Amino acid sequence: MTYTIEAESTVTADLQALWQVVVDVPGWPGWDPHEQAARLDGAFEVGCRGWSKPAGGPGTEWTITDVVPAARWASACALPGGGITGVNTFDQLPGGRVRCSKVMTVSGPLVPLFRLWFGPRIRRDMLRTFAALEAETARRSRIPAME
Repeated sequence: MTYTIEAESTVTADLQALWQVVVDVPGWPGWDPHEQAARLDGAFEVGCRGWSKPAGGPGTEWTITDVVPAARWASACALPGGGITGVNTFDQLPGGRVRCSKVMTVSGPLVPLFRLWFGPRIRRDMLRTFAALEAETARRSRIPAME
């Protein structure tokens, strides 16, 4: 049994600047309304473990399973009898736009709970995260570099 949650949005941003915000895992709670706490236990690369606590949900350990810099990253975490995988994709579009998409797949006996309770909230939060990512990328792009 599986359940998929998907969302996509197009934002105005420089892809390289956006990617720097994405890989700053400890910084997520400062701009992402979905994240209350987050950490990464090493470099943003395949095999690295992280932990995050979403708003309204339990803290969860996860592992990075795929990284294509400035294009995609994926993670997986265990659930009782199943798991969650997430794939985050960023595509440069003409005119300084970036298409952001996320696909989460839940498997195991908790699927009904996700379908009825968590899924609609997670999808709404994905869209809020994309909007906040656009704003944070713009904010960081305006900060003058320290010399």
